[in-house]
Amino acid sequence: MLDVIILAAGKGTRMHSDTPKVLHTLAGQSFLQHVLNKAQSLHANNIHVVVGHGSEAVKAALPDNINVVEQTEQLGTGHAVMQVLPHLADDTTTLILYGDVPLTSADTLQKLLTLPSQNSMGLLTVNLDNPMGYGRIVRVANSVQAIVEQKDATPDQLLINEVNTGVMAVNSTHLKKWVSGLSNQNAQNEYYLTDIIAAACADNISVNTSQPTYEHEVLGVNNRLQQAQLERIYQMQMAQLLMEKGATLLDPARFDCRGTLTVGKDCVIDVNCIFEGDVVLGDNVVINANCIIKNSTIESDCVIDAYSNIDEAHLKAHCRVGPYARLRPQTVLEEAVRIGNFVEVKKSTIGQGSKINHLSYIGDAEIGHSVNVGAGAITCNYDGHNKHVTRIGDNAFIGSNSVLIAPISVGNNAFTAAGSALSSNVEDDRLAISRAQQKNISGWKRPTKN
Repeated sequence: MLDVIILAAGKGTRMHSDTPKVLHTLAGQSFLQHVLNKAQSLHANNIHVVVGHGSEAVKAALPDNINVVEQTEQLGTGHAVMQVLPHLADDTTTLILYGDVPLTSADTLQKLLTLPSQNSMGLLTVNLDNPMGYGRIVRVANSVQAIVEQKDATPDQLLINEVNTGVMAVNSTHLKKWVSGLSNQNAQNEYYLTDIIAAACADNISVNTSQPTYEHEVLGVNNRLQQAQLERIYQMQMAQLLMEKGATLLDPARFDCRGTLTVGKDCVIDVNCIFEGDVVLGDNVVINANCIIKNSTIESDCVIDAYSNIDEAHLKAHCRVGPYARLRPQTVLEEAVRIGNFVEVKKSTIGQGSKINHLSYIGDAEIGHSVNVGAGAITCNYDGHNKHVTRIGDNAFIGSNSVLIAPISVGNNAFTAAGSALSSNVEDDRLAISRAQQKNISGWKRPTKN
């Protein structure tokens, strides 16, 4: 049985923000959510989150199945764990994590969880070239004897470069005993969780250590600079995974994935593209520069031109979108649809081979196959209170600057003349024209500036 404690009570003063530190984001998710995801991947039986500063905001961000424990006074990491002790069963394994350390891998944690037993505990350490600020791992004959915090360390101890990450796995019965016996007689007048190492040694419980594969797995975030550094590390990891799967990223350093991105064969992604939520790309998809794609599926052989924004849309094969196009939620493009520059489509299905090439708004519409929508055409879907549907049949031709006032249907093979404002249905094979009579006024004078 596994209990996970996540310490998330800190204020994060150096973030200079009203938002609790653990709710700041990395790759579109809060630091805390990243840690929760790892805890859940370990199939933890219980997850306890210790909250303090901004507790109401942190609680609101947590799912219902998380046990929230409040630390009303921030008196150190040991004090935070004290608040959870009544919620721990005996003789289980307790894993302690930190809400501002978002990149620890599941593999590293699984390795750590093999170390604790009735006679041992597991401690995650790391060797740093510059260990400034970290608690030092003090060993005697290669056996861990204590962790000494920076402010309490002797000059010799400050030379040690193996440091404590704070992440540990402990038998809960031992943890209850050791944490209950902590003292705050130190430079900070705080209860240090690290003092349980000395308590373990006094009880002849061996302290077994493991280390992460990468140093960045144990780096915490204390300021905006560190947040940006971890963001780039995360994004480079995502870029490397995609390239290993065969995607071409024209510049991996200018790529952002803020969710999950699944790619087929021979996809090409240009610079400054952002993927949010769950995005799926089929084979031979090309995403040109500066696009934002969110919660969408783009099937094989599609091309998305520069500066396009696609949100909760489904594009069938061989579509081309953009540049400067916007596809809003519930948009479906059937095969070989062309959506051109400065076209916005919302909650509409566009039939196979249809084209909307320029400067149009299509909302709440059902458009058949092989339809041509001219520049500046608009479906007027909103009457001030309700949305209404526009239906356009197969092979229809919608002239430039046509205004289709919904609810309205335009039949198969029908034409609408350029500049028409239509509010009545158009039958199959008809030409609809609705314009005011043109007048050319003689004697008219151009306005002049006063």
